[in-house]
Amino acid sequence: MAPISTTTFTSFLFFFLLHHIFVHSLTRPTGFTTDLIHREFSPLSPFYDQSNTKFDRLRNTIHRSFSLLSKPSSSPNTIQSEITPVSGEYLMNVSIGTPPFNILSIAATGSDLTWTQCQPCTRCYKENSPLFNPENSSTYTKVPCNSRPCAAVTTSTCSANNYCRYNYSYGDNSFTQGDIAVDAFTFGSTSGRPVTIPSVIFGCGHANVGMFTESSSGIVGLGGGPLSIINQLENSIKGKFSYCLVPLNKKSKTSKINFGNNAVVSGSGVVSTPLITKSPSTFYYINLEKITVGDQTLEFKASLNSRKGVVEGNIIIDSGTTLTLLPSDLYSGLVSKVKENVNENPIRDSNGLFDLCYSIGDNGEVENLNLPNITFHFTGADVDLTPTETFMEVEEGLVCLTIVPSDEFAIFGNLSQMNFLIGYDLVKNQVSFKRTDCSKQ
Repeated sequence: MAPISTTTFTSFLFFFLLHHIFVHSLTRPTGFTTDLIHREFSPLSPFYDQSNTKFDRLRNTIHRSFSLLSKPSSSPNTIQSEITPVSGEYLMNVSIGTPPFNILSIAATGSDLTWTQCQPCTRCYKENSPLFNPENSSTYTKVPCNSRPCAAVTTSTCSANNYCRYNYSYGDNSFTQGDIAVDAFTFGSTSGRPVTIPSVIFGCGHANVGMFTESSSGIVGLGGGPLSIINQLENSIKGKFSYCLVPLNKKSKTSKINFGNNAVVSGSGVVSTPLITKSPSTFYYINLEKITVGDQTLEFKASLNSRKGVVEGNIIIDSGTTLTLLPSDLYSGLVSKVKENVNENPIRDSNGLFDLCYSIGDNGEVENLNLPNITFHFTGADVDLTPTETFMEVEEGLVCLTIVPSDEFAIFGNLSQMNFLIGYDLVKNQVSFKRTDCSKQ
């Protein structure tokens, strides 16, 4: 398996063009669906611990969201560093190479580059499963430095042999380093017929250290940047993907992610909001104009860039972040309005993680508190959340608001997205929401 010679750059360009022509010619299938496995709550996950209670699992999940708030951020570009390592509550099974080598990776809408640990590994975190060995794949090819894929990697460097290398560092001092390469990727499908894409650009990591877990290997990048899986498959899936996240209390059901024709969100009740182009392009920015609590409205301040006269994406929608994060002033107003609507005395949880909690007793239900609906008014799309999507029982008999303050960045997290079919269309530049029973998808 010889890598491309640096003296045959023209051949590589032909290969790269051939890849795009081939992907464009993929008419069957033009859509597929695969499972999203929740790392804590799904029995299909290697992280699933049968001895843990539902509160233990939720606590582990929530702590990863709070770790976003514990690290300083100095510029907008550090958002990627802050979010990426922990922004992965869902896992995907994919296979790399020929013959296919199966790995379980974090599915991350907050990351672009797809990468996995590779042999030889000079400095790698412990992983329970064998590592991908590029020597065993007949379709593995290194990417040269003077190529478009290499130029798309902002942290790329050149090896002594003029091959492209990447170096991604994260906010918690985690990092991954290795070769930018091309190989076949095979995705499992709920139809029972796996889908193989012959040439996917990815990172073959030979040094990976930090906040990574031994039960998964790397990341499947579903972000908005040029190297994400979504943009690499643009011609075959037409820039469309969607997911439907099952509530955490339905652990016997599996969430789904759809691509291409399978990802179309249509029918009665669909609302759509524009995707806002901002830097870094990894993230999916939308515009939150206001929030309604019951019949009282709170404005999201400074949602317009008055100097340029254009709407500015002031919140990120991310499937990998559990909690919803709002600016402190908007959050404080939200908490005040909720208190005005609830005829109960609020209390704090014993772990001190949440500001607004209520007792429901040992055998109570969230519905018994008469909590208000909370509506997020995105530009052109009103997303109405019931109390089961904004409050969660975090310990026995205690429910808490799963929206928290953050002055670094705002994120519409996955607890607020559950039981919605959420579709991303990168051609139309919009995100669509449709109220759906995701357990029946």
